[in-house]
Amino acid sequence: MSPRRNRPNGTGSSGPSAEDDRSGRYGGWQSTESWRGEEWSVRHVAGASAHGKAYRCPGCDQLIPDGVPHVVAWPEHAGVDDRRHWHKACWNAKDRRTTRVQRSRNAPRF
Repeated sequence: MSPRRNRPNGTGSSGPSAEDDRSGRYGGWQSTESWRGEEWSVRHVAGASAHGKAYRCPGCDQLIPDGVPHVVAWPEHAGVDDRRHWHKACWNAKDRRTTRVQRSRNAPRF
């Protein structure tokens, strides 16, 4: 008996193109939002994609632990160095927060 055939019989494309996979290619879906008069690229990152990495949220100045789902946001015109990792709740509450985050004396400034 021959093994089961897992491929379709048709002669079409070999798979989805990069343009078709805008949502899941880098761990989450990406969108564009307007904030403070600028357009921001916002990517939702799944917890499995954030394995082995910890980031500091600019909204609450707390650590985003390893493996926690979060949001990565950066201005449209900016480069890779301007990406910031936010808790989902902090990103959603960014308009209700004050402009000055209170830090303790020993806290690092990111």
